[in-house]
Amino acid sequence: MSNHLFDAIRGTITSEDAIFIETENGRCWTYGDMLLWSGKIAGAIDTLGVRPGDRVAVQVEKSAEALMLYLACIRCGAVYLPLNTAYTLAELDYFIGDAEPRLVVVSPKAADGIAAITSKYDALVETLDENGKGSLIDLAKDEPEDFIDATRGPDDLAAILYTSGTTGRSKGAMLTHDNLLSNALALRAFWRFTPQDRLIHALPIFHTHGLFVATNVTLTSGASMFLLPKFDPAQVLSLMPRATTMMGVPTFYVRLLQNEGLTRDAVAGMRLFISGSAPLLADTHRAFQERTGQAILERYGMTETNMNTSNPYDGKRIAGTVGFPLPGVSIRVTDPETGVSLGQDETGMIEVKGPNVFKGYWRMPEKTKSEFRDDGFFITGDLGKIDPEGYVHIVGRGKDLVISGGYNIYPKEVESEIDMLPGVVESAVIGIAHPDFGEGVTAIVVKRANATIDEQTIFDALKDRLARYKQPKQIIFVEDLPRNTMGKVQKNILREQYSDLYAARTNA
Repeated sequence: MSNHLFDAIRGTITSEDAIFIETENGRCWTYGDMLLWSGKIAGAIDTLGVRPGDRVAVQVEKSAEALMLYLACIRCGAVYLPLNTAYTLAELDYFIGDAEPRLVVVSPKAADGIAAITSKYDALVETLDENGKGSLIDLAKDEPEDFIDATRGPDDLAAILYTSGTTGRSKGAMLTHDNLLSNALALRAFWRFTPQDRLIHALPIFHTHGLFVATNVTLTSGASMFLLPKFDPAQVLSLMPRATTMMGVPTFYVRLLQNEGLTRDAVAGMRLFISGSAPLLADTHRAFQERTGQAILERYGMTETNMNTSNPYDGKRIAGTVGFPLPGVSIRVTDPETGVSLGQDETGMIEVKGPNVFKGYWRMPEKTKSEFRDDGFFITGDLGKIDPEGYVHIVGRGKDLVISGGYNIYPKEVESEIDMLPGVVESAVIGIAHPDFGEGVTAIVVKRANATIDEQTIFDALKDRLARYKQPKQIIFVEDLPRNTMGKVQKNILREQYSDLYAARTNA
């Protein structure tokens, strides 16, 4: 009997006394504790009637026990379904109705509201709070210590993660044991993780970054982590003398740069800073390197594929790029209309193939079929290019492409020019319905405090830098850009907010 993913995790444990997790209050979980409690929770789940292949939906706050619950689902053969803690009951109704979980684990304060939903779908409800207490843990305490893992092969489902659903309804990406394991092992080798590493983990665990990248890489390395409930710059800086690595989103690094405690001495013991989940501004990359002497390593992944590329551990980590394909992963750029492969520096659709690529969308066979080429490449929906040195550049999402006057405009190209201007923090370029051009190129700009830059200054700066059809028709200044939990700019919200900007115009 074997459990593909957990057997690999178990096989990396050199000592059950080694630390796996240290929490904010100083409590330490050893690898022995992990084996004990993931097994006891797996036993509780099994006792509740959850069978291999059944879904377990989880909407709980971050805690060590929540990670034990994830591992318990792997061990008992259940399919783990993490849900964003910000989802409302109305949103949860959709996810629970679509996934039909056998068990839903939620915060005690949400239990009554969830019970009204689960009663329609014949699902059980148990609780787990931010302190690791709840009915599920109470059940687990009575379970024996010798849980026998369910047999799960490489192609069996380990998790379903729902996409953010910025257009249309969210889709459940089905990830197998080998999708997760192969990616963790590739990243372990590429980023040189060892049992001596201690990761600062301040990411949410309902997303592929914090759950699969951070946690699985730590586990398959026999490393340890500081498990923090959220990102706090001062707290993170205080832990750096005892840590070796950190994984974060760009916002983490922006906020660290705002703290005077970020110095070369403060990061002297850190060997690696990793960023992902949203584009890292070149300005942030440069500023961090100037302040600390360390170059942030940016990588590229998505819900459906885990991680696809990474800037190198040794060698140039180039701002604005996401590096090279990971070992075993193939990347190509194609014409979005024809699927024909494009050459170096030509912008098109990024397609990926490898053991990291998901099995398909839950109960959506037609959608799954439409997103894969006949030769097995997954059409990511991301636009990008590969430069002559082999570095992959992400230009934007296919749905964010602006078509104005019959011309294709890639927002990233315009944003890069605006972001370089003095006084600009960042920008987001979108297409808005326009009576003359189909879509009008529109720039939403965040400027620095006390900056004097105005709309005309930007127009003048771009005049000789971009072809006329790429230049914004209007520039709007805002205090900040809307972002999702992982820091990605939500351009769909901006498009909706300014949808009437050019209404009734005959020229602009």
